[in-house]
Amino acid sequence: MKGKYLDPKADLTFKKVFGEHPDLVMSLLNALLPLDEGQQIEYVEYLPAELVPENPGKKNSIVDVRCREKGGRHFIVEMQMNWNHQFEQRVILNASKAVVKQLDVNEDYKLLQPVYSLNLINDVGFNAGPDEFYHDYAIVNVAHTDRIIEGLRFVFVELPKFKPQTIKEKKMAVLWLRFLTEINKGTSEAPKELLENPETSKALGILEKSAYSESELYAYDRYWDYVNYERGIVEGGYHKGHVEGREEGRKEGREEGRTEERYASARKMKADGMTAELIAKYTGLTAEEIAAL
Repeated sequence: MKGKYLDPKADLTFKKVFGEHPDLVMSLLNALLPLDEGQQIEYVEYLPAELVPENPGKKNSIVDVRCREKGGRHFIVEMQMNWNHQFEQRVILNASKAVVKQLDVNEDYKLLQPVYSLNLINDVGFNAGPDEFYHDYAIVNVAHTDRIIEGLRFVFVELPKFKPQTIKEKKMAVLWLRFLTEINKGTSEAPKELLENPETSKALGILEKSAYSESELYAYDRYWDYVNYERGIVEGGYHKGHVEGREEGRKEGREEGRTEERYASARKMKADGMTAELIAKYTGLTAEEIAAL
């Protein structure tokens, strides 16, 4: 690795920057979430990243960063390298779990606080125009889209589509998106604008290669191996949806093929010492399935 910095989009670095520094994740959320004037976040505390369902027979899930502000709003931040529809469904599941986990059995529904899900994607996954990189979803009335049921908000940002000139009058949004798209393992000198801003300058300091141990750098390299492997599977069609009109037997065959690919991928990840948490994230397998490999 020739550059001075590591790529902030890697699992290890992303969690170090935004999962260990409340001021930085707060700045990122304020910059990229659709918060009205007077609703800016002023304080956050981290919550466990693992979302355990009430029913032990249901699926656990782990997010990159989960936090809550003093007023009660909950925030989930995810960095996804490769787009797939499993990720889209996982986002819905995780945000719903964050709503459900707020209340104990006898507590009143009025205590529920909104959940915001911010999803940064280093891929193109929406059927939208080439410049439409920011996707804001809310629960709206179909006939009157200005009528919103508060409680769940989903934001997806397609990083490859981002261009600095596409955002006006939101300096921090531009700086954070430049941080995520312009800094990588080949970066020897960071842009002046990022170094001059206190938040992005601090984040750059966290990314300096010299601050990482040999084992962390090894894990960082292995992470990119798995990202590239997963992307190869996606491009090969293993994660594509069933083609409408094909006979059921062929559908089942493809499903079995995808399952075998996930198991094969998980075995390689486990053999290389990757944590069960990351294996589950990239393959969709449960902790029990991974332990049995």
